[in-house]
Amino acid sequence: MTHDLADAECLMCGMESVDEASIVFRDELWAAEIVPAFAVPGWFVLRSRRHAERITGLNDDELHSLARRARDLVGAVTEVTGAPATYLLVFGENYPHFHAVVTARGEDVPPQHRSGAILQLVPDHVDPVEAARLVPAVRDAYERASRRSPATTTSARAVR
Repeated sequence: MTHDLADAECLMCGMESVDEASIVFRDELWAAEIVPAFAVPGWFVLRSRRHAERITGLNDDELHSLARRARDLVGAVTEVTGAPATYLLVFGENYPHFHAVVTARGEDVPPQHRSGAILQLVPDHVDPVEAARLVPAVRDAYERASRRSPATTTSARAVR
């Protein structure tokens, strides 16, 4: 697989070298991992492995496989965390490389920090050890979910 590192400063492109313990899955097109600076337990990033800027930069294969990857990852995170809500957030302003942040929202999150405001909780909730502890269970749940899904153009199995 070829990685188009269009910007050496791109945080999402830099995720290609993240520690193995942070990886939920990688396939030819997509990866799901913990972002070290945003290592909140139950939060993951689903990112295109190729440097594609915003959703409009995705090619047809990436676009057609995005929904299944997102559904299976959100389902896995929800299953493992038991969260009453799991968000799939896409902004692309600070880091235009296409990615979605999957955030498990616990019962303890007050109403004023729900929806997009949940991002305000990052500074006080980063816990890399606890975030990494969830990866194996989320990985297993994701693999079960992806096996239940009909075949796609690329395998959802790990490619490293």
